[in-house]
Amino acid sequence: MAQLAAMRTPEEICCVVTVFKATEDFMCIDRDGIQEEALDLSISQSDEASLSPRAALARPCEPWSCSGVVLNSQTGIAVCHGLIFTPFLLNKDMDLSGCQFLLPENFSKQLQIEIQFSDAVPPEFVTARQKNHTVNQCSGKTYRKTRPQLNPLPQKAELLMLVPCLEFQETFQKMFNKSDKWQFYNEQDDFELKELQNDIQFLHWFAVLKVPGFLKKEAGAMPWVAATSLRKADLVFACGSPFGSLCPDIFMNTLSKGIVSNLAGEGNAVILTDARCLPGTEGGGLFLKKGGHFYLVGLIVSPLYWKASEWIGLTLVCSVGHIFKNMRRFVTEHDPSFKEIWPPIPMDRTLALPSQVKIKFALSHPSVVLVECGQFWGSGVLINSRLMLTCRHVLNEATRVTVKSNTTYESFFSVVGQVIFSTKKYSAYDIAVVQLQTDFPDNTVCELASSFSPGEDVLVVGFGVFGQSCGPSVTAGILSRVITCDSRPVMLQTTCAVHAGASGGAVLRAGTGELLGIVCSNTRDTAAGVTYPHLNFSISVTVLQPLLNKYALTEDGGVFEELDRASDVVRDVWRLHSPNCQAPRSKL
Repeated sequence: MAQLAAMRTPEEICCVVTVFKATEDFMCIDRDGIQEEALDLSISQSDEASLSPRAALARPCEPWSCSGVVLNSQTGIAVCHGLIFTPFLLNKDMDLSGCQFLLPENFSKQLQIEIQFSDAVPPEFVTARQKNHTVNQCSGKTYRKTRPQLNPLPQKAELLMLVPCLEFQETFQKMFNKSDKWQFYNEQDDFELKELQNDIQFLHWFAVLKVPGFLKKEAGAMPWVAATSLRKADLVFACGSPFGSLCPDIFMNTLSKGIVSNLAGEGNAVILTDARCLPGTEGGGLFLKKGGHFYLVGLIVSPLYWKASEWIGLTLVCSVGHIFKNMRRFVTEHDPSFKEIWPPIPMDRTLALPSQVKIKFALSHPSVVLVECGQFWGSGVLINSRLMLTCRHVLNEATRVTVKSNTTYESFFSVVGQVIFSTKKYSAYDIAVVQLQTDFPDNTVCELASSFSPGEDVLVVGFGVFGQSCGPSVTAGILSRVITCDSRPVMLQTTCAVHAGASGGAVLRAGTGELLGIVCSNTRDTAAGVTYPHLNFSISVTVLQPLLNKYALTEDGGVFEELDRASDVVRDVWRLHSPNCQAPRSKL
């Protein structure tokens, strides 16, 4: 079995992978540091070439880059996203639907690959030639500097194979319905339709590389864990290089922290996290941390994507265990000579992750439910086994709704609910109360909060984005602001990512699981047509709690009519403008 790496961090094992066509017009530094020629790239060209590996589909003659992970420094094996290799396919019309692997002979002989990784070698062990010859990736010109560990010379790499993750692809096709107009690219790149189809084809492909120059005896393999060990709300770290090979001394192996927002597919092949990533981080790693050690759990597939022009502030990740499974299938069934790449790293099957007990208990029970009204759907929060709160706009004027909760992946328990109250359209508040015809089994009721602390950690739980296919998503952030009127909190703002479908969901206090508010909306700039998921608004439960107490005593839905009689000041708050301000009314 391969030797475990000793206390290695994501920054030490992640890397940047660059591919380019070997031509006379593109000269690189001599690998021995004896001779060099400046790269004739302007700053604008350098920026463009590093923005997104998907742009390689449109301009195949330029170098393209993404992030990667060095799996084992003893064998020199690394893995990255496969999309940047598509311009070098010999048969660009190749049908990949039934393809189980691609080998070097499927690609142009002019394909060249370089890898840059964090150089932790002490200065006294760096040769004079390495000290004097470094590439400034920001300007495209060579210059002299004395910090090679921050901007290391690229190492030549060899392509061993490209493998698809079949489990990821199967789940992806179920989750990302074409009718929802999903986009995994920047619209400004103006790609051809055929090239976009190739883009989608390669989302689940990964390249396996060998880096002879990386061989190190003192380091070993990066330990990994199966995605089945993940639970929603687990803390994770994403590591990748924004903009690929652009300015590696500034951007290379940047860390981002978030939580597991959702999981889907066999063995959790698809992982969604709210750890924020940028173009160029494709192929970077997603890590769990336990006892001071980092464990690789996934590879970044897409850091930015849109659903019907709505930006989704979640990062799409493929389980690394499933990638290894497909690598092993190739080695076992097709070419045993590649056995050195498997197993690339040992698996830690004993990893026990810390958890916030109250939060995990709440997430495993149907306190947050899916609300369906014909073709419309949203979220709701159970106040008790027969009473649910949601938003008025979720109902779309319906008087009866179907309320569902996940029992297992793609399996729901459902009951019918009767709307007993819904605020008027002119009301300051967007809220509705639904009485269920039968009790929800094993229901847990969130404790209602009585106070709020701006800056405290919060979670938003709702059936946004993928709610109908894989259960509620969880996003983390802070309570960024509490807006009060007449000394009473009436609106909460958070930095959690909130998407269409999460309306009516819950804002929970991360430390205790208390219910702070009911999600009403995120923010949209109507002039620019841009949605901001990390700026959102919720109704404080302190507005609702006195009315819920009255209803518990009287069972009269009329007690909630007080919400329609909110003051003009409260109404102005929810309309996002101030009557005391002479500035133009907000366009949001």
